[in-house]
Amino acid sequence: MTGAAGAVQVHPGAEIEPGVTIGAGTAIWSGVHVRGPGTSIGADCIIGEKTYVAYGVRIGDRVKCNAFVYVCTGVSIGDGVLVGAGVVFTNDRHPRATTPDLARLRPSGPDAHTRPTAVHAGATIGAGSVIGCDLEIGRFAMVGMGSVVTRDVPAFHLVVGQPARPVAVVCRCGVPVLRFSGAAPPDRAELDCPACGLRYRTAAGVVHELRPPGPPV
Repeated sequence: MTGAAGAVQVHPGAEIEPGVTIGAGTAIWSGVHVRGPGTSIGADCIIGEKTYVAYGVRIGDRVKCNAFVYVCTGVSIGDGVLVGAGVVFTNDRHPRATTPDLARLRPSGPDAHTRPTAVHAGATIGAGSVIGCDLEIGRFAMVGMGSVVTRDVPAFHLVVGQPARPVAVVCRCGVPVLRFSGAAPPDRAELDCPACGLRYRTAAGVVHELRPPGPPV
């Protein structure tokens, strides 16, 4: 494990394997297992109790992973993401324990069947959700608790259900600004968040920020 001296907090009950990089200010809680090599966790993160992070996973800065999260190989998590308790990521669309003749266990490491998943900056994944593989969860998107995500989630969309379907445009602050039915939001010239006042527009199913705060993400 590497990190700024005295800045990384690792509970004595956590297991951090060699070859893991952890940024300054990050806290790793009891029962966490982070596999190495090649795994990186950014600065000012919280990795909650009994979370598992596989080798080769990339986690950005200021990420919160709550308790009992399973993050498998092939997953990348951007800055400012919240992963709720009990979330499970997957990385194989056609999983089997053995070769077709049942003679040998398939290896646990990445192989030709391993598929990636990218969670982009600012997104939230609700507690108890299951995330499929070979997909992307867009910037500031939100996955409702207990959802099963089987396809890409566009930026600033709220999805819920099993399988998850889009139901609203959601603000950076997390509050829905436009609820809708169907596959995509209707076109709107301007949408104001009732909670924080940030503004958006929708066109051809895409959510555009009109005046995003701070530097671009």
